[in-house]
Amino acid sequence: MFRPHRVSRRAVLSLAAAMLANCLPASAQQDAGIGLVVLGSGGPGAVGRAGSSFLVLLDGVPRILVDAGGGAFTRLGETGLSLAKLDTILLTHLHADHAGGLPALLKARVVGGGGPAALTVVGPGGGPGFPSTTRLIALLFGKGGAFAYLPDFAAPLRFHVRDVASSASERVLVARDGLRILASAGHHGEAPAIIYRIEYQGRSICFSGDIDNKGHAALRRLARGVDLLVFNSVVLDPPGSPAQLYELHTPPRAIGELARDARVSALLLTHLNPGIDNAKEAVLASIRAAYDGPVAFARDGSRWPNEAGSPGLRLD
Repeated sequence: MFRPHRVSRRAVLSLAAAMLANCLPASAQQDAGIGLVVLGSGGPGAVGRAGSSFLVLLDGVPRILVDAGGGAFTRLGETGLSLAKLDTILLTHLHADHAGGLPALLKARVVGGGGPAALTVVGPGGGPGFPSTTRLIALLFGKGGAFAYLPDFAAPLRFHVRDVASSASERVLVARDGLRILASAGHHGEAPAIIYRIEYQGRSICFSGDIDNKGHAALRRLARGVDLLVFNSVVLDPPGSPAQLYELHTPPRAIGELARDARVSALLLTHLNPGIDNAKEAVLASIRAAYDGPVAFARDGSRWPNEAGSPGLRLD
């Protein structure tokens, strides 16, 4: 007597998922999970790179903006990506080359379609000479602010702002639908600074922001085991850069040691300047003294995971 073989519900669902994946176009399969687009790989100098800015894509859709330096608006247009689904902005600190392009990017959001926007904005709390992120958003877009017209200009724009104290230990900011965003206080001289880690569907990206050696312990903890560590590389090993810059930034040898100690899978160097560009071999050799994983120098428009035609990013 024939007896049909019983197949578990889990097996049926797994088979269905596999069949669906095979039916999807290759581009859709590649878009699954977390991705990164570099809008700005430069710093404060006008040297042909946009200021610091990154888009984090979830399943191919730009959802998170990390920093908003000058020039990122132009680079956004070159990508062809839409900010219609953008819902989170993470600011590492409030220097102009990291936050000065925010009004232009948000105007692009409201005039570019997508309807009303409700944005969560996270950044550092205030300190001597620096407003809190809450105060910054009020100064820009609040009543009497520099761009007070914008929240009701083309589509309603509303903000939920969260300040992270400069003494904050690691904390979870978001945990929903497979997405986790974590933050910890960094250190960047006198500027309050925040480190971020974004996790989605088993992969992760950590952003150092501008950071000096007083922030290394926090970065080492938050970046542990991360798939991609985006590290701001501004100075050469001593004494190759002006002495005062070592109070603000991390030299290559220390970058390599931290990447090794945190066991990161790959390292993307950004916030670059001509001094770094002209010494890439020396920078890479210094990092390689401690870290043997993939290392790349960012360019505006770079993408991770790498896509055909993406400039300057090969980390697999």
